[in-house]
Amino acid sequence: MVRGLDRRGYNAPGTYHNPVNILSFALIDIGSNLTHESFASDLDAVIARASAAGVVQQVVTGADLAGSRRAALLAALHPRTLFGTAGVHPHHAAGFAACRIEDFLELLARPEVVAVGECGLDYHRDLSPRTAQRTAFVAQLELAVLTRKPVFLHQRDAHEDFSAILADYAPRLAGGVAHCFTGGPPELERYLALGLAIGVTGWVCDERRGAALREAVPLIPADRLMLETDAPYLLPRDLAAKPASRRNEPAMLVHIARVVAAMRAQSPEELAAATTRNARRLFGFSAKDS
Repeated sequence: MVRGLDRRGYNAPGTYHNPVNILSFALIDIGSNLTHESFASDLDAVIARASAAGVVQQVVTGADLAGSRRAALLAALHPRTLFGTAGVHPHHAAGFAACRIEDFLELLARPEVVAVGECGLDYHRDLSPRTAQRTAFVAQLELAVLTRKPVFLHQRDAHEDFSAILADYAPRLAGGVAHCFTGGPPELERYLALGLAIGVTGWVCDERRGAALREAVPLIPADRLMLETDAPYLLPRDLAAKPASRRNEPAMLVHIARVVAAMRAQSPEELAAATTRNARRLFGFSAKDS
């Protein structure tokens, strides 16, 4: 029994069901934010719950230089279980010029750091000027070409600019994934043409906001689909029992896998096997030693 769970697989009262040992195949969460402050007090338990649920490996997202360093350190402390990305989220793009490229090159040289990003464009909130976002995005695509690492991509309300910039680099990239894809079939078609894999989160579990994504999910080629939680964000809306904190966890990837499998008329085991294979191929890591 995982520490902190009762015999039925539940946490303390007011939290949520932990889907322990539901799938017979391993899952990989390609986007978790384990360096977020909400995990500071119980990170070991969060990782243990994920492992018990069948989430055997995770890619921890870096959103700025400091966060990328923390993701790399966390990955080094959990070899072959956690991996990191190194990059600057568009929200932080205004500060990108102050970041030394050499620092990112040093991080990306580490075997536990498997992708450049989270990088891209976000015109929804515009927390950095759009010109700064585009400059930082191009610089990180250059880093990806130089280091031969795939890109971990963010796009919100910036599809046209994002696609146009990416098209200039796509032939030279070592692959990439559209993290937390929320678009419909037209956006999906464009990203597939650019050679991207598609990351699906608990957004698909929201019948209010996720209608376009739910239409696109059955159309994603089996060899391009990956799963992620984006924890602690995007707690699946359709969970029967939600944590009082509304904090998402990597263990919830099992729920997302079941929802996506049903939409694609697949068994959860078949989906898990394919998405795990896809993640390991893109990011270049192998199965964890038993």
